[in-house]
Amino acid sequence: MANALTPYEALQMALENAGSQTKFALICGVRQPAVSKWLQSGKRLPADYVLAVEAATHVSRHLLRPDLYPVHDGAGAPEPGEECGPILSGIKKGVACDRMAKTQRKDVA
Repeated sequence: MANALTPYEALQMALENAGSQTKFALICGVRQPAVSKWLQSGKRLPADYVLAVEAATHVSRHLLRPDLYPVHDGAGAPEPGEECGPILSGIKKGVACDRMAKTQRKDVA
């Protein structure tokens, strides 16, 4: 991945996609001077704004903040839902029902 953008370059690309610092600020719900400060300081996009910026500018969260959203290559990554196995296994079993509570509800016949 020698061609990968740095987080700062990804921030600049997101800003270009937004069209202006003012529009980028609207995406983040901040004022334009805050965006200017992020760019001048060379810092990463604050974590609170990553998902909104990704949705609006189509710049991946993995590029914007690889420290928070690392790219998984699939090796060793769990299957979707696998991490919930212990939780979901209880659903297959019967669930107790409190009939008294059910009969006291006015919206249940």
